Formats: sequence, structure tokens, C-alpha cells
Amino acid sequence: MRFALVNNEKIEAQKGLNGICPACGQPVIAKCGARKINHWAHKSKVSCDKWWESETEWHRNWKNFFPLEWQEKIFTDDTTSENHIADVCTDQGLVIEFQHSHIKPEERIARENFYKNMLWVVDGTRLKNDYKRLINGLPLLRQIGQGIFCTHSVNKIFPKDWLNSSVPVIIDFMGTESLENSQDLRNYLYCLVPHKLNNESIVILCLRKQFVQTCKDGNIITYFKNLTENIEKTQQLLQKQTNVAVIPRVLYPPKPRYYSRRRRRF
Repeated sequence: MRFALVNNEKIEAQKGLNGICPACGQPVIAKCGARKINHWAHKSKVSCDKWWESETEWHRNWKNFFPLEWQEKIFTDDTTSENHIADVCTDQGLVIEFQHSHIKPEERIARENFYKNMLWVVDGTRLKNDYKRLINGLPLLRQIGQGIFCTHSVNKIFPKDWLNSSVPVIIDFMGTESLENSQDLRNYLYCLVPHKLNNESIVILCLRKQFVQTCKDGNIITYFKNLTENIEKTQQLLQKQTNVAVIPRVLYPPKPRYYSRRRRRF
């Protein structure tokens, strides 16, 4: 965890400090060293949130885009009484989870069902072949709007672990690198939309700053809502068009062809 309670104040880990976990109230100690990023760990060595993963520099970089008061928000499951710590929760109630390590489908589904109003930001640099697959698969994208694409071959472009998510998945192929070339495709975030258009998957490309600002403004929720409604309307329109009987054109008989007579010479 990034924060713990020290004298009832939300404090980042500093060498020599002891604190209290804000989720479960158990003692935690500050872990500060050269190998791992500074963090708090439970003295019992058992995390109170079974969904929590060890944070990396990539996690912290993403969290730093958002206000401190939005970070590590605690939610309680009314059914199991389990506590879960969301990486970021905006003022509009949108949960953003930053996922670096591999996640089992069962856990992904459980987290999506629990938070509901959420989206994923996934580290696309964890596996080297994922970016190669993206580059090779980009020609399979068909543009249908500004920054909006669709494809029948999404499995040939993006990691299979995220193709069946019920919420938007934003894949970050830049990681912690600093790119000097503004034309580098890793400058873009690649968003997989859970809805389909005429059985085609939808992919949105946007810049990191645009995505972060849209989340801060609260417009990201409206954007995906409007996009979903437009997709559903377009889908209904396409279905109506396929149900309409096609009236064949009347084929007129071909016009007679006239040939000029040649005068025979004797």
C-alpha cells in the first residue's frame, strides 16, 4: 500500500515508521529499500485485500496523475464483509484499477462485478510479444470515426486475457519509458470497448493526457455512455436493414443492336 494511518493521518511509507492499515485496522510497517518502491506492509505478512498486488513504478506513475484523495479508496463487500482497496476512485464514483501482473479470469470477473462502474488500465509491457502483436495486427483495424476503429480480428491484435472484459480496458504499451518520437505508436492508449458493432470489436485510440483529463473532468463516464448508446442504435439500424426484403431491380430487355450495312463492291 502507498498510504497508512500514522496518528490518524494518511501518510506515505517512510523508513522507520509504523502505522495502521486504513482498511482493516491492523499494524503495518514501512518498507523502504532500493529493490522495491516504498510501501506499507502488514506485520502479519497477510494482506487484508486478496485482490491487492505488489506495486511497481508503473503503478505509482499512473496514480500520480490523480489527486491523492482519490487514491486507495476502501470499499466493503456487504455480502462477505471483505475490504477491497481501489487504486483510484474519482469524485464521480468511477473506479480505475491499474493492473500489471497476470490476473485470473475469475478474479477479473469478480472485481468487475463488485465495482461495476470501473475501467482497467493494463501494463502492456509485461510481455514482450504483446507490442509485436499490436504492430502486426494494426492493419486489421478499420477506422469508423475519429480515433475509433473496429475489427473482426481483435484476438490477433491484443492480449487474449482482456478480450472478454465487461468494462473498458485501456492498454498502455509505453510503460515507464520516455519516448522522444511523438509519432511512436506507444504514445497512444488502446481502449477495448466491451460492446460490439455488427459483431466487430471496437477499439479507441487516445493520448495519455486526454484520457487522464477526461477522467478528472468526469466526462469519461458520459463518453462511454454515449458511445454505447450510439453503438446500440447503429446495431438496431443494421438489424432492421438486414430484415428488409430486398426488391430486385426490373431487368429490361436489352435494346436491339443495329448494324450498319456495308455496300458490296462489284
